[in-house]
Parts: sequence; structure tokens; C-alpha cells
Amino acid sequence: MRIRSVSCLAICAMVLSLGFAVIGSPAEAAETVKIGAVYPLSGNLARLGEESYRGAELARIERNAQGGVWGKQVEYVVADAPDTNAARSEAERLITRSNMKLLLGTYSSSLAYVATEVAERNRVPFFEFGAISDPITERGFKYTFRTCAPASGFGTIAVRVIAELAAPKMGMAPKDIKLAIVYEDSLYGTTCAKYAKAEAEKVGMPVVADEPYSAKTNDLSPVILKLKAANPDAVIHTAYIADAILFSRQAKELNFDVKAYVGQGGGHSMLDWAKAIGDVSGFLNVDFPQFKINKAYTPGLDEFIKLYEDTYKEPPHSGHSLVNYFGAKVMFDAMEKAGSLDADKIREAALSLDVPEGQTCTGWGVKFDPKTGQNVRALPYGLMWTKDQEQVTIYPSEAAVAEIIVPMPTWRERGQ
Repeated sequence: MRIRSVSCLAICAMVLSLGFAVIGSPAEAAETVKIGAVYPLSGNLARLGEESYRGAELARIERNAQGGVWGKQVEYVVADAPDTNAARSEAERLITRSNMKLLLGTYSSSLAYVATEVAERNRVPFFEFGAISDPITERGFKYTFRTCAPASGFGTIAVRVIAELAAPKMGMAPKDIKLAIVYEDSLYGTTCAKYAKAEAEKVGMPVVADEPYSAKTNDLSPVILKLKAANPDAVIHTAYIADAILFSRQAKELNFDVKAYVGQGGGHSMLDWAKAIGDVSGFLNVDFPQFKINKAYTPGLDEFIKLYEDTYKEPPHSGHSLVNYFGAKVMFDAMEKAGSLDADKIREAALSLDVPEGQTCTGWGVKFDPKTGQNVRALPYGLMWTKDQEQVTIYPSEAAVAEIIVPMPTWRERGQ
């Protein structure tokens, strides 16, 4: 398979001489393969939307430097979808007006849910790289393929991190740990919470608070006061970046402390969140692979980081770019095997991909479930923030580079 990275220096040199010039030349347009790309590049979701798109773009640059797909350069036709109405209309426009035969995107579960419906209705394959809600791949769609981990995995791993890693350090059995689950109430948050509650019930961990809220709120103090009243030992929180920052700031103001706090992707993975809060040491997170991880388990990761830094002149903001890079590489491999953009040939090629875990830059393998289109070899990782505002991998053991530290410091101990 071509999923491994090539030499970054070679790529960068070739990108400068080939990549953008070919795409920008009308005379050579016939030598390009066009793919519709749907991302939220404006509005509230733009921060992670842009970071996600950057990863897919790096994979395109890399593949073009390697000769492209079928010997042709790859071009994205990009559509900005800041909300579900835009996601639906832009997917329609790309397919019916721009004649796109293949779509990719989106990072947001709500956007992916409607965009993939449009693609399926038009028999256009859609590769989703970052949206995690399980219902996206539970509708029996034939042409939707998701390369990243689903929300069910997030909820499950969050509870396992508490039960398997935190509980022994806290000297408590899982059944004695009082758990609170708080989440923004869109498809993303509700799905993560659903599976966290299911896993908690499975391991006998009592849920003492179940608090949804709107991510558009500007005051989470009522939610935090309810959590304080429930007096949990651990919290699992699913949030986007703005509500993650708001929750943490108001938790500090209200002196809401717990022994273990586990974010679930999105906002809690962003360096922007850490910078807004300050000392985030000991905060736990469950998310896509980040960059402090066993490199023997993630071959090609260093090359991705260098390509990102050479291209964007700064380090990656989160693992969202990495998983979109990974997803686009998987899609290109499926295209290469298919030999055309025919929907059934793309499906057949995607289902034939077979890569074990531990052999790609994310550590994820590749094997799509023929009934759902979900990559069954992708699960999120357990992470922990350090005082240097880095996330180190703590779960599973084959990917870990650090041990969990609990109980986490209180707000007062952080000196803030």
C-alpha cells in the first residue's frame, strides 16, 4: 500500500516545482482529478474545520508530488459549509453543478450527517475523515466510508481510562467512582455521551449527573453548580472549543474540582484551549492521535509533522489535521485501486483495503465494515495534558509514552 509517507524533503522540493503550478494551469486541467471537499471554513466551527482541511490538503500535495492518482494531479473543489443548511446545499451544488463524482470532508458530525445523505442519494462516494457520530454510518449507506474513530469508541475509551488507569491510582474500584457526564447537545455530544453511559453501566460505574447543554450558550455556571451538587469523583465532558474554554474558566471561578476530568476530543484537544486556561497539567482527554505517541506504532508521523511545519510555518494545532491527512491517503489508495471514479468500483476498492494497526502515521489500521462503511481498525487514544501544554498518550499500552497522574491538581493548587 502507498499509505506510508515518503521523504518529506523530497516532497517539499517536488511540491514547489509541481503541485500548485499544475493545479493552477487551465491548459493542464484535463490532467487533473477533481474531488469535492466540504468543510466549515467560516463560522463557529472554522477553527477545527481549517485545521482538518489542512491535513487533507497535505495529503493531496504529497500525492501529487508522488505522481498523483492514475498519473494525474489531484485537485480539490472546496466548499465552505458553516452549518447544516450550507452542508446540504454545497454538497448538492458540488454534485449537480460542478459534476463531482467523489466528495470528502467534513470534521463536524452534524454537517457530515446531511452531506453524506446528499451524496448517497446521488450515488456519489463520500469519505468522511473527522466526524465521529455513529449514526452517520448506521443508515445502511452504500457509498459512505469513514476513516476515523466513531463516537462509540470515544465514550467507551473515556470510561476505560477512568476504570483501568485512574481507578487503581485513586485506590478505588470502578463501582465506587461517582461519574458525571456533561456534553453539548448536538449529534456529536449526545452520541459520545450515550456510549459513555453505556460503558459506565457495563463496568458498574454509577452516573450521578447527566447534563446536556447548548454549545451556543454564554453561561455554563448553572450546569457546573448542578455538577458540584452531585459531587462526582470524575467527569467526562464532550465540547467544542468555545464551550470547552467557557466550562473550564467557570469551573475555576466556582472551584469545581474532581479527581479525574476527561475531555472527549474537539475543544479539549486544541492548543487554543490549553493557552486559554493556562496550567492544564493532569487534564485527561480522549481523542484522535496526537503527537506524543509511540513512534514505533505510528510510522510516518514525524514526516507528517515536518511536512505540516514546512507548509504552514507553524506546528499542527491538533491531531485533526493528522487524521484528515490519514483519511485522504486512504481515499487516494482506494481511488488508485478502483482505476476510475465509478461509485461501485470505488466501493469495491475501499472494501478491499486491509492494513493492520500500528503501520500508519495514526497507528490506525484500515478495514471498512461492508455494512456500515466504518473503519473498524480506528479507535481513539487516551491522552493527558502536561504542564508544558503537550498531550502525551497514556492509552492503549502499545501507543503509550507516559503514565496517568491522578488525582489531578485542584484549581487552587494550580495557583490560578
